[in-house]
Amino acid sequence: MPGDPIDLVLFDLGGVLIELGGVTSMRELTGIESDDELWSRWLACPWVRRYERGQCSPDEFATGLVDEWELTVEPAAFLDAFAAWPIGPYAGADELVARTRDATTVGCLSNTNVGHWDRNFSRWPIFETFDHRFLSFELGLLKPDREVFDHVAQLVEIRPDRILFLDDNQQNVDGARAAGFTAARTRGVAEAERALLDAGVLAER
Repeated sequence: MPGDPIDLVLFDLGGVLIELGGVTSMRELTGIESDDELWSRWLACPWVRRYERGQCSPDEFATGLVDEWELTVEPAAFLDAFAAWPIGPYAGADELVARTRDATTVGCLSNTNVGHWDRNFSRWPIFETFDHRFLSFELGLLKPDREVFDHVAQLVEIRPDRILFLDDNQQNVDGARAAGFTAARTRGVAEAERALLDAGVLAER
């Protein structure tokens, strides 16, 4: 990544800046053994894709997902548990975004939904730090699809290779790279900071 200047840093939210709960309980419900396998199925699920593109209601999402995945839980109970998945920003997340913004333009690019936004994300001050906010349910587009990365690059009018995208999911990182972005897989604040240092966005302190 070092070499070319970075004109925009885009952070994923869950798993990079925001702590997510619920993954362990979801693995127990489904019998899926690994986080990567769970997220791979999640990203491919038609009901997840509809909901996080803003194309169905929360109740429709919960009913459809419980049925498709054959979960042993009522849709209303699943939806209540799912609503609480975002726990809050990791320690140091606010500071890292602020430091990055001192160096270059910053934004977020996240697959999320109106329920998580209204109940959780919109209430956290970290979102006031972003110059750009790209949320799947507002865009109608999802990672790791090529279309979302092309669309974001067009909106910001920045060459894709001068956009650094940080995400905890390898499929999303691969999707960004296929669109020409500079991208790295990072989990949590420390790994995100390391990627920003490696890219020359931040300097060692």
